Amino acid sequence: MSTETHGHGHGDGHRHEHPSQPDLEDQPVGYYQVMTEALGEVLIDKGVITADELRQQVEWQDSRAPVFGAKLIARAWVDPDFKERLLEDVNGAAAELDIDAGDIPIRAVENTGQVHNVIVCTLCSCYPRSLIGLPPDWYKSRAYRSRTVREPRAVLAEFGTEIGDDMEVRVHDSTADLRYLVMPMRPAGSEDMGEDELADLVGRDSMIGVALARSPGE
Repeated sequence: MSTETHGHGHGDGHRHEHPSQPDLEDQPVGYYQVMTEALGEVLIDKGVITADELRQQVEWQDSRAPVFGAKLIARAWVDPDFKERLLEDVNGAAAELDIDAGDIPIRAVENTGQVHNVIVCTLCSCYPRSLIGLPPDWYKSRAYRSRTVREPRAVLAEFGTEIGDDMEVRVHDSTADLRYLVMPMRPAGSEDMGEDELADLVGRDSMIGVALARSPGE
């Protein structure tokens, strides 16, 4: 679901650190962790997969980087038809570029001169890992998950992203069944840049919505 918020930022210029997640080893073993390990052991014991195949899959997931999402955004910036397809079906548009976006539907939301989008998962840390890599610790923190819904402008300001009062801020809550990807605005001065150069301007945080795409030369 998505919610629209029209709060005001603090405007005090101060930056506050988001609390880090505690180390996994310092937490009690949870139900899903036990079930995941048990399922892996059963699949290996029954010969469905090998331990090496399981390791390779985990390694592949952990290696996913923002470069895949950045390629999608860069193509959308230069190709209006592709942009329409991306906004309609991220997974399908990704397949056009031989990018595996996974089986979970991903919806693209476009930043404009009137609307700024930001993504959160209020329940846990649902996130389009296949396109932008592992979620940062601050995305999983209780502070980000709760405050982004209540006071998104204040949270954005702490990341150095000031959103004018004349712009609408939309907060999108990811779920296990639907993930979101922010399409940041193309920065000024990038008109003559090619796709590879444009992709370098698109960082992970801009696809979450807490930052803007980098300006050329930054």
